[in-house]
Amino acid sequence: MIALAFQDQGPEAVQSINIFSLLMGADPVVKGVLLVLVCFSAGAWGIIFYKRRQFRRSQKQTKAFLEVFRKSSRFAEVQGACGPLAESPLVGLFQAGYAELNAQLRGAGEDKPGAPAARPTLKSLEAVDRALIRATTVEVAKLEHRVPFLATTASITPYIGLFGTVWGILRSFLGIAQAGATSLGVVAPGIAEALIATAAGLFAAIPAVYFYNDLTSQVKAAVNEMEDFSMEFLTIAERNFT
Repeated sequence: MIALAFQDQGPEAVQSINIFSLLMGADPVVKGVLLVLVCFSAGAWGIIFYKRRQFRRSQKQTKAFLEVFRKSSRFAEVQGACGPLAESPLVGLFQAGYAELNAQLRGAGEDKPGAPAARPTLKSLEAVDRALIRATTVEVAKLEHRVPFLATTASITPYIGLFGTVWGILRSFLGIAQAGATSLGVVAPGIAEALIATAAGLFAAIPAVYFYNDLTSQVKAAVNEMEDFSMEFLTIAERNFT
């Protein structure tokens, strides 16, 4: 029966069916589904390229900052080198900790006006720790900014594509009912539209899943690096100012 249906259509009819003509003649609902999927896919790829570039710059500047931090003998020297390295999350942590250190050390020097200069000491190392924790939260939020959109794209686009698939199959059955025939020429356009919607949904979802996991793992690595730096900063502060 299927072979006969192919013969009835003829080579000209078969050749006239292509993806472009299917898209142009698709049902408005299917076109709307494809447009939504294209928007999701374009947004996801834009975020992917932006975040990967951001992470590359961040990693490069973090490496340069750590070299400066570990070679310098004074925090003031490190602060002076932070400007060109502002995209490193460790710079945000250092500046928060350094600001808290300065605030406490200035306050300690003002407690006894006119007294002989003494070795500056911290009032509260825990306050410095809290400043570093707050800065870590801010920096993690910067790194995670827009990444959840990839998770949204990965989870929702297959269902949007499935909706287009169901709608295309429904139109195919309606075409069969209206034509009173089960030839391939009646059902093929609707099924093809359904398959295109499915493919578009997968095309949007699969890269989003992959790069969401990739970027999330990079965020976790950056968080571990920030925690290590916080411990290193606190150790230096405790050794020199307590």
